[in-house]
Amino acid sequence: MSEEGLFDVAPPEPERPAVEDLRPVTRGVVEDRPVPAGSDVRPPLAVRMRPASLDEVVGQDHLLAPGAPLRRLVEGAAPASVLLHGPPGTGKTTLARLISQATGRAFEALSALSAGVKEVRGVIEVARRRLAAAEPRRTVLFIDEIHRFSRTQQDALLGAVEDRVVLLVGATTENPSFSVVAPLLSRSLVLGLHALEDDAVAALLDRAVADERGLAGTVTLTDEARAHLVRLAAGDGRRSLTALEAAADAVGEGGTIDLAVVEQVVDEVAVRYDRAGDQHYDVISAFIKSIRGSDPDAALHYLARMIVAGEDPRFIARRLVVHASEDVGLADPTALQAATAAAQAVALIGLPECRIALAQATVHLATAPKSNAVITAIDAAMSDVRSGAAGPVPPHLRDGHYAGAQKLGNAVGYRYPHDERSAVVAQQYPPDELVGRDYYAPSGRGEERAIAERLARLREVVRGR
Repeated sequence: MSEEGLFDVAPPEPERPAVEDLRPVTRGVVEDRPVPAGSDVRPPLAVRMRPASLDEVVGQDHLLAPGAPLRRLVEGAAPASVLLHGPPGTGKTTLARLISQATGRAFEALSALSAGVKEVRGVIEVARRRLAAAEPRRTVLFIDEIHRFSRTQQDALLGAVEDRVVLLVGATTENPSFSVVAPLLSRSLVLGLHALEDDAVAALLDRAVADERGLAGTVTLTDEARAHLVRLAAGDGRRSLTALEAAADAVGEGGTIDLAVVEQVVDEVAVRYDRAGDQHYDVISAFIKSIRGSDPDAALHYLARMIVAGEDPRFIARRLVVHASEDVGLADPTALQAATAAAQAVALIGLPECRIALAQATVHLATAPKSNAVITAIDAAMSDVRSGAAGPVPPHLRDGHYAGAQKLGNAVGYRYPHDERSAVVAQQYPPDELVGRDYYAPSGRGEERAIAERLARLREVVRGR
């Protein structure tokens, strides 16, 4: 060490502020940062319109019904850490703040996108000091995108959660069972939030237009513009309010937000599509007919129109499953598998990702060889049954497993196909009046070409020709 360094005087330690003023070196959720006093910057509309009480929360009725765990938590009963998972803009941050308010606790917010172990430990240290203060106060720690925390970062929370130094509220858009460590899962309530229904999003928009915290009635929102904003939101309340704010800025005070304004500020044209009107039926009809006509490009166009217009993807998936048997059938036996897999993908992951599975199934079905032999066969069989062609089951095919069955002639003379090398025997299967009646007529296209050849041989053997 230099001689000068021997005589360096260490600066005095700064006075420690009061406990409530202690702030860890954190990088909290940007939208929740307080605006400095005297600043001209106004918080975003979505922040200003954040519900101040449970009465203002829209959607999530399954979690906020009387006696439900989340309602009890927000109302201050049975404090426990909780993991909220669901799509963006469904109220996860709002519910965390309401929990904090209800329990009278301090609120700390971290984003897993920018915070690390240092910030987590900083919050926990402040929380411990609050508990040790003359007037103890507990802390709610809200962590957004908690699934992005590494195992080490999540493990850093365990002790504080276990000892209830902090009441953890973690928010994630993913299933926490796959992204949150088991010890943290076992110490928390896991609650799923749903995407907001259209009515809930519309209520948010109307409140934001009228409420003093929002636009205070300074603009008018037309019904057509509101409907477009609802569709654009896709169940995300924050997205709807962000678009509304941009439209309000464009028209200014006293202006009218119509469809043209929304299209301009959001840069997305409104698709003329009424899920309860003619467009709903016309577009789905064109979609199916394009697949039946083996035009994958047209089919993808109509699929895109439905998705962009906000059509329920489950409806599209159901039509694909029906079409796979109705217009493709056994000409491509994998078509039904592809359509069913797409329907399962819709149920598992939802929009926007499930659009890929729907597109894959659409292209598969459109490019597959076509046959309506399956639907023609079942409809012909049902027509015969309805017309009375449903004679008695041949005696040798009847159930012979109960006492006295053989005395009635049941199962007597039945030939077990597996006793033959070919596993096919000459034997009557239909009722007498339907012997020789053909229902299934393979098209000869795709896989049905081979089926047609095999079916002809099978009928010859079974009917003893």
